[in-house]
Order: sequence, then structure tokens, then C-alpha cells
Amino acid sequence: MFVRRQSARHERKGKKGREFELNSKILKTLDFSVILHKCAHHAATSLGKERLEKLFPSGDFIEVKERLKATDEAVNVNRLKGGAPFGGIRDVTHAIHRARIGGMLNPAELFDVANTIYGGRRLKRFLEGVHEDYPIPLLIALTESVAELKTTEGRIKQCIDDNAQVVDSASPELARVRQELRTSETRARDRLEQMVRTPSIQKMLQDNLVTIRNDRYVIPVKQEYRSHFGGMIHDQSASGATLFIEPEQVVQLNNRVRELKLKEEKEIEKILLMLSALVAEVADELLGSLDVLAELDFNFAKAGLAHEMKATLPILNDRGFIKLKRGRHPLIAADKVVPLDIELGNRYTTIIVTGPNTGGKTVSLKTIGLLSLMAMSGLFVPAEEGSQLCVFDAIYADIGDEQSIEQSLSTFSSHMTNIISILRDMTPKSLVLMDELGAGTDPAEGSALAIALLEYIHRMGCRIVATTHYSELKAYAYERQGIINASMEFDVQTLSPTYRLLVGVPGRSNAFAIAERLGLAKSIIDHARGQVGEEEQRVESMIATLEENRLTAEAERTTAERQRREVEALRDKLEAQQQRFEEQRDKLFEKAEREAQEAVAKARREADEIIGELRRMQREAALGVKDHQLSDAKRRLDQAAPELRTKKAPSKSARKPDKLEPGDEVMVTNLRQKGHIVDIVNDHEAMVQLGIMKMKVQLADLELVKAAPAAKKPQPQAAASVKRTRDDNARMELDLRGANLEEAMIEVDRFLDESYLANFGSVYIIHGKGTGVLRTGIQEFLRKHKHVKAYRIGNYNEGGTGVTVAELN
Repeated sequence: MFVRRQSARHERKGKKGREFELNSKILKTLDFSVILHKCAHHAATSLGKERLEKLFPSGDFIEVKERLKATDEAVNVNRLKGGAPFGGIRDVTHAIHRARIGGMLNPAELFDVANTIYGGRRLKRFLEGVHEDYPIPLLIALTESVAELKTTEGRIKQCIDDNAQVVDSASPELARVRQELRTSETRARDRLEQMVRTPSIQKMLQDNLVTIRNDRYVIPVKQEYRSHFGGMIHDQSASGATLFIEPEQVVQLNNRVRELKLKEEKEIEKILLMLSALVAEVADELLGSLDVLAELDFNFAKAGLAHEMKATLPILNDRGFIKLKRGRHPLIAADKVVPLDIELGNRYTTIIVTGPNTGGKTVSLKTIGLLSLMAMSGLFVPAEEGSQLCVFDAIYADIGDEQSIEQSLSTFSSHMTNIISILRDMTPKSLVLMDELGAGTDPAEGSALAIALLEYIHRMGCRIVATTHYSELKAYAYERQGIINASMEFDVQTLSPTYRLLVGVPGRSNAFAIAERLGLAKSIIDHARGQVGEEEQRVESMIATLEENRLTAEAERTTAERQRREVEALRDKLEAQQQRFEEQRDKLFEKAEREAQEAVAKARREADEIIGELRRMQREAALGVKDHQLSDAKRRLDQAAPELRTKKAPSKSARKPDKLEPGDEVMVTNLRQKGHIVDIVNDHEAMVQLGIMKMKVQLADLELVKAAPAAKKPQPQAAASVKRTRDDNARMELDLRGANLEEAMIEVDRFLDESYLANFGSVYIIHGKGTGVLRTGIQEFLRKHKHVKAYRIGNYNEGGTGVTVAELN
């Protein structure tokens, strides 16, 4: 049980101590402390663990929303970056307080302070980097209080190394003392090693080595030779056979070593006091940083728990509404837990759960209470997305048998003591969970008392979930608005509970069915049924019908859901195939257009070369070729170049005309070329003029660009006549240089046909001089060609023997 305002109310009642104990007891009953223990395992520092131990649910709606928002931001950081860096951060609170009152910190404590400063700064930089890509305003607002303190950190690390030892360079005096100390120790050791290497002395020694006793260098001497060495005895072995003696020769050297060690200790103490004073100067900033780092670790620990439990962010409200979608008790194994679907606080504010023992009623109660506590503590809940939970001002639970021999309380008395306490403290914004309401006394009195308690709490406006065995409460729930029956499903075929909560369906006894399945004689069962009142039998029959209808509806819903998924899968597959088809089509169109553009660009380059050659010849031989004619030819070539289309698919507005007629200007869609209809061949084809070419085209592949004027459309006549006109795009010369004879014959034949249709009088065939094989073959071909009237070798200004001029019919 918890209430943000309770402390003031408890003080007014003068029962603060008792209420605090009751709070802890109910949190334990709902296993909230176990959740905190699991969450503490995800804390990276002792600061976060300590903060988690103090976590208490809040009844403040705004505060709970901020808690969940901070957890959500931490969850997103873990998802995007894999976790936040908390390495090096330690709880140095006690060290800071000791430094503040003038105490001296040891090297390890100072080293932890420096590492904590560095760790806090690194965490701050990390979260700032995340914030640039993904906003985390609450976490960033916390990091603003993390102090940088680079000077303090740097000074500590200048004096203390990674092994938490004060380094020689911490001060000039320490460096000088340690240098002299090392020299003195070397001298003392060398003097003793000379002695142990002396043959006459070796026989007096237990071992040929130099050791240390009481911070002084000594040698192990046999007991019988103790008088042969002056000096001091510092120790002896357990058997007494060996004495550790400091010879007179090294007494002064050891004294000097001792003096230098005292100086070293004094200088180290001076350095540590200086560093402790630096820590004291920034004590307030350090304590503020530690508080922020504890809060950050606390939030990331909650995020870690959310990942472990596969929990989600609940939707909060403050109107007493709970809607759990496949909510799971977080302490039950994932492969064993049965999800809970429940809604409370909208159409009904009270749920009465009936059913046999071991059916899962208590687990359902605890799941509702525990998930509410978790949400109000800023924790994600193990349920599906879209689950809603309310911020109550208190949660009360009377769960379990708490009879006490010492207090002489029976089960009934124990329950009533808890219930009386709940009735005294509850408000309309409270959640009340009651297990086995009215149990432990006479059934008639117990059921009447249970109905009276439920009626009182329901009128108060609280949200209630109660479990009971009393069948009278089933009828009560049917008669009261805002109250609904529920039950735990039981499989009579397997004689085992399924642990599913069925809201709207009251529980059945199942006693007769179970007894019959176990083999009890039918006569006994029939006799027992006769002892049950007609009203109760009618209720049981109604419940059985409801359950049968529910199972049928669930089966139909499962089938419909499966079919819906199949249809969606087929739709997605079809859409993917359609998309792939369109992409492939667009690629083919683009490729064809690029190839066409490249071909035209090549032709344009060749035309530029020819025009340049003609101009050169004009200058040299004064040919009758005018500049404006050359410019017009160049313009026509430029206009012939197709533009690359950028549309992904043909325009939906394009339409096929109902009727095409000779003379219409059309677009041949599959060739993407314009032409004119010469004649309609049949119902499916038309003869189309494309430049100098005529070809049959399917009517379905034609789009009307411009209809021919009525006056110009050809009229039907008895006989058709063909009139040859010159095509402006036809060429007067053919360049075959570099081609073989076979290729040249094909090109010459095509060229002569085009020139004949264009009404050219003569044409030029450029074959080059070379060996004369190409020239001879071409001239032999011209001699036999039907369109050639005569041919000759070109004049000097026409290219000489490299050109043949053909005169056409």
C-alpha cells in the first residue's frame, strides 16, 4: 500500500509507525521487493543499487510520467548504442565528507575520486552525442549537473598512478628522498651480499640470502654462531634454529634507510593532505555529480530490467482505468506464465472472480497489483504495447492466509483486520485487491458479509478485483451495474486448470463433472445433484451454455484471424511482385532510351564531321553548298534527338482513340516514335509512315497526337498513285572506309533505296583508295543495280579515285 499524501494523514491519525509497517508488508505481499532486487542486478554502480533500494511507487501522475519517460529514454539509448558507459564511477561520498572536515584521504580514495570525475564526464559526453541523433531531454537535463572538474582530476592523476601509489614526481622533495632511499638500500644490501658470499661466513648461515625483518636488512644465522656476529637480533625461526641478525657493519646503513623512509612517509602525507584539500574545495560539486550519476544508473538499471522481461512502456491515466494486453507476472518463467487480458474501470469498476482453488485466481490478483506498482515506480511492465495502467493514490491488498498463533487470530479474524484497515484508509482513487473474500467462516454469513463489503467499496467508487468461492456472489454481480463476473478457465477433459482469466463468464463448480470423470458412481452423483437447489442448477446450466458459446466464438475468431493473416500475406506478396515488375520495366525503358540517345549522339557527331568536311571542301573548291542549308541540316539533326523520359510509368491520362484515320499524326508507343497513318489495313493494323520507312503497326500500339484536318484527309478513289518526294533527312553520300566488301554491299543497297525515294539525281560513295578491292566491288555492284543509271570516279575536287559518283534513274 502506498499513498504520496499518506504521511500527513498518518501524522494526523497518530499512527505513522504502524502504517509504515503495513506499507512494507503489502509491497512484500505483491512481490515488489523481489522486482527491485532483480532490477538491482542491472545497476552498474553501488550508487544505482542504493537508489533502487529506496525506490517507492508514487501517486503523483506528473511524477510517474516523468519516471517512465526517463526509463523510455534509457531504453532507447540501450537499443541504439548498446548501453551507457559507467566504468570508473565509484561511491566516494564518505571520502568527500571526510575531506570536507579536514581529513586526509588515502591514495586509493583519491584515485577513485579522480576516476569518478572522469567517468562522469565521459558519460556526459556520451549522452550528449546520443542526444544529437536521438532526443533524450530528461537524461540530458540530468547531465547538466555533472561537474567537469578537469583541474582536480588532473592534479590527482599527476600525483597518483594507476596502482593507487604516489609517484616520485608528485613533488621535488619526494623525488629526492626516494632517490637517496634507493641508493641507501642498495648499499645495505650490497654489504650483506658480500658477507653471505664469503666462504668463512657461509657455513654460519642457514641460507645464503639477504632478507628483511622490521624494515631492516638482515641475514639468517645458525643458532650456534650467534656470538660471531655483532649487531642486533630481530627475529628467530619457529624452531629457534635460525636467528635473523643485523650485523654491526650495516646498522648505520639501515638506520639511514629508516630515516629516509620516515621522510618519505612525511612527504607523502603532505601530498595527500594537499590533494584532500583540493577535493574539499569541490565537495559540493562532487556530491551533486554523484547524485546525478546515481539517478542515471538508476534509470539505465530500469531499462536493463525492461529488456530482460521484454517489457513495454504502459499508457498512463489518472481516471482509474486498467487495460492489460497479455500481461505476464514477471516472476513466473516465460515458458510457464499464462498471459492475462483484463479491463477495469470503464464499463465496470468491480470484478468478482470465481473458480476452484489452484486455478490461478491469486496470481491474477498479484499480476494486476504488481504491474500497477511497477508502472507507478517508473518501470516498464511485461505486457503488449498499448496496455494502459492507472496512477492510483493507493493500492490495498488482502491476499493470503495470515493467521497468527501468537496473536490468537484465526484466518477469518486476520482477513477482517486487514479489511477494516483498508476500509479506514481507502479513497475513491484507490485500487483494492481481495483474495477469498468472506472465507474462514460460515458460508451463509461469509457470503452475506462479502456482498455487503463489495457493495460498500463499490459505492465508494474504488476499483476492486475480488476472488471468492461463494456462488451467491455470481448472482449479485449479474444484478448490479458496474460489476462483472469473471472466472478461471478449467479443462474438465484433462481435470486441470488452464490459468486463463475469462471476464464476463462466472466460474463453475465442476465438482460433479470431475467426480464423474474420476469414476464416482452415477447414482451418487445424481443424488448429489438432487440436493442442489433448482435455482443453482439453472445458474450452472446457464454458465455451461455461456462457456460453450465462448469456446465456439473463440474457435471462429481463431479461424478468421488465420484467414486474415493469409490474405495479408498474399497481398504483401502481390504488392512486392508488382513493385519488382515496375522497377524492371522502368530499368528497361531507361536502358532503351539511353541507347537511343547514344545512337543519335553518335550520328550527330558524324554529321558534324561531315558538315565540317563539306565546309572545308567549299572553301577549297567553291562547291555550291550554302551555309544556311548546312545550318538547317544541323538543326534537323538536333531536333531528331529523343529526350530521356523521367516518368516512372506511362501517364494514366493517355487514352487510346476510338477511331484512327489516314493522315492522323500518331505516336507508336512501343517504338516511342511519331509518324503519320498512310492507310488502315484492317480492324487491328494500320500502315504508318515513320520517316522514310513504312511499316504495319497494331492499332493498340498507336496514340493519337494530332488529327489530320478534314480538308487534307485523303478521299477514297478508284486507283492509288505513289508520288516520290525528297526526304529532308536523307543523306547524299555514304562513307564506307574501313568496312569489308560484304558489309559495304548491304550498306550501298540500303543507301541507294533511300536516295531513290528521296529523288536524288546523284550520290557519292566514299570507299577510299587503299588496294582498290572495295572500289572494284562497289562499282561492279553499281553496274547491276536497278536504280543506277551510270557511275564514275570522282573528280579531283570530289575526292578522286577514293569516291565513286552514282547517277540515279
